Formats: sequence, C-alpha cells, structure tokens
Amino acid sequence: MQQKRTWKQVDGVLLLDKPGGMTSNDALQKARRLFSAAKAGHTGTLDPMATGLLPLCFGEATKFSADLLDADKTYEAQVLLGITTDTGDREGQVLETRPVSCTEADLRQLLPRFMGEIQQIPPMYSALKRDGRPLYELAREGKEVERQPRQITIHALELLAWDGPSFTLRVCCSKGTYIRVLAEDIGKALGCGAHLTALRRTQVGPLSLERAVTLETLMAQEEAGRGQYLGAVDTLLNTLPEVVLTAEEVSRFAHGNPVDAPTGITETARVYGAGRLLGVGMLRADGRLWPKRLIAGGDAQQA
Repeated sequence: MQQKRTWKQVDGVLLLDKPGGMTSNDALQKARRLFSAAKAGHTGTLDPMATGLLPLCFGEATKFSADLLDADKTYEAQVLLGITTDTGDREGQVLETRPVSCTEADLRQLLPRFMGEIQQIPPMYSALKRDGRPLYELAREGKEVERQPRQITIHALELLAWDGPSFTLRVCCSKGTYIRVLAEDIGKALGCGAHLTALRRTQVGPLSLERAVTLETLMAQEEAGRGQYLGAVDTLLNTLPEVVLTAEEVSRFAHGNPVDAPTGITETARVYGAGRLLGVGMLRADGRLWPKRLIAGGDAQQA
C-alpha cells in the first residue's frame, strides 16, 4: 500500500532547468512533489518544446511570483529557413517548403530591422483567449480569428551561429514576445519562410540559467538534501531597493500600517526587520511606505 504523502511548509525559490517535451505546470508539480511543498507556483510558462530557466516559487515566495511576469527574458533560438509550419515551430504541420537563397550577410543586414520597439501579431497557437477560449483550441479546430498587433521590445538580437539554412540567435526581449513569431517574420522578410526548431531560455530578469538545477539532479538527492538548491524567499526581489526597519517600525509595518520612507525610495522596496524579510512596501502619495505584500513571520529566509 502506497504511503500517503505529507505536505510541508517549504519557503523559497527554485531555479529549474526545464526539460523539453514537458509543460511548465508538469515541471512545477514534479518539483513540488520532490520537495513535498504544500504550496507552489511558477513565474510564467515556457512552451513544452522549450527548455531552460523556469523559476519556481514555494510557500511564502509565491506571493512574489507575479513580480517576474513583467521581467525581460533572454533566449537562444534555433531557426530553420525554407519551411513554414502551422504552429511556427517544429511541432507543427508543414505548410510550405521554399528554396533558400539568402546568405549569412543577408541575415546580418536584416536583423537590425527587428531591434527596438516593433509590432508583433500573436500566433493562433497561443494561450491568449477569445470569448473565453484559448486561441490554440480554435486553431486545432481549423479556425483562425483576427488578432491585433502588440508592441514588444527586442533589446538585443545577436547571431550566434550560421549553418545555412539554419541559424541560432540570442534574443533579449520584453514580456509578451513570441520567439516563434520572430522566427517566422525573419523568414518572411528573407523571402523563404522559417520556423523555430529549438528554444532555450537563459535568463529571466536578474536570474540566470547558470544557477539552475535539473529534475534529474533533484531526483538523485534524498529529499533532505534538496534544500541546498532552494534560494531564499527574496530571490525574486533583489532588484528592488532594500529598507531595514527598527523594532518599533517592524510592529507597525507587520500589522499593515505605514512607516516613514527613507530617501531614495521612489516606488517599491523589499522590507526587512528583526533579521528577516517582512515583505514588499510601496511608496504612496503621502510620502510613506505602505505594506504591499507581507509574509508570515518565523521561517522566512533572507538572502
């Protein structure tokens, strides 16, 4: 008879190197079971085909998972010219095959056109909704609906390798960017079409793939030893300015009351006191720092 799992209060951030062929939620649930964590969430999904950095939050850290949704991301993308698919990647059905006559020089000359603020039409095979239904459901039914262009920002676009008709790009971009669509648009501009053959996310905001761990590495450890891979609750907050409160201010802040904001705080800050993280504070019009999100006391970790 299988022993019933005991879920535990686990607080922290796991930088997971997600494998290909697995949804982000499946990866989250596998990691959650490995830590027996009672509460878990992720900071934004990766397509099943994609690999790489997937920050996961456990316990009190889930209160800050939304803070990474707006963060810039960096990817390494492999693109194949001459073939278009209905999904824009290798998992779709081939729509058209065309000869490829462009050179590496042609591609290098083209790439600056996709830098900066550009318009991008979201793909039908996406989780965006129309009348309450994900677009990918409509696409699987053979339906196509009009999508409005969205403004995105490509901060950096670097050609890492050329092996015509295939090439690899490093893309640093804003939230909401579809790398599949970027690959298609580049292929369209070159006159031969293209699709994405591989995608690996290497950075989310200040977090890097270099510190990530695989599910295989976690499974090779006893549960008690897996904690070494768990970052502190405030891992997602390191780009915010730090405020340290006095003992009197800790009591006020922890009970939902404002405290005086130090000079230099312009919007939000990570707030500490009594040797631990208290939460995130927000500067309001009255010039005081008000609690925005508080975490439970006691076991919170501090970086």
